[in-house]
Amino acid sequence: MSTHVHIAHGGERYCVLGVDPALAGATGYGVVEFLGSKPRMLRFGAVKHHSSATTGTRLHAIHEMIASLVHEFAPDAVAIEAVFAKINVGTALKLAEVRGVVLLAAAQASIPAHSYSPREVKSKVAGHGDASKLQMQLMVRSALGLCEFPEPADAADALAVALCHAHSALAAERMAAAIGAKSQRANLQNRGVGNSSNRARAARISEF
Repeated sequence: MSTHVHIAHGGERYCVLGVDPALAGATGYGVVEFLGSKPRMLRFGAVKHHSSATTGTRLHAIHEMIASLVHEFAPDAVAIEAVFAKINVGTALKLAEVRGVVLLAAAQASIPAHSYSPREVKSKVAGHGDASKLQMQLMVRSALGLCEFPEPADAADALAVALCHAHSALAAERMAAAIGAKSQRANLQNRGVGNSSNRARAARISEF
């Protein structure tokens, strides 16, 4: 099972494998590593299929690719784009099959998988849910400090999914820390009230 890894200089490594699923077209992937809050792109690309490839062959290739990336980079999480609600049923079923083999590869490595809608990804990375493909490529290039646009667009989308999960995980971590700190302060205050009550009770007893 993949866990957080403390690197030599004391920072904490968090690695995410992002996946933009497709069966007819290319399935994009992107591996992003965070040292603290600073992201770094480790690899990106896409699995393209020959036009004559069968569905089984395509799904096998995608599973093998994800399993290979998981083995090489040991990500802490796999983030995958969810099926878009407005697409037709046939396309949705094909995407569900791709998602299935990606989720299987993550489960076989005991790595948690998380799904995000296209709108969630755009909102987290570009600041609004209606961002265009070009805007997403610009934001991904800027966030990762790349010299060129990540190509193909499927790979850029996969990197965006990875960044989206990282932002969500960081926000959840901060929220948990804030709740924990608030709970700790409340406990300390309650102890103080309890100690004051105990002292007052002891003082009243001593008067008799």
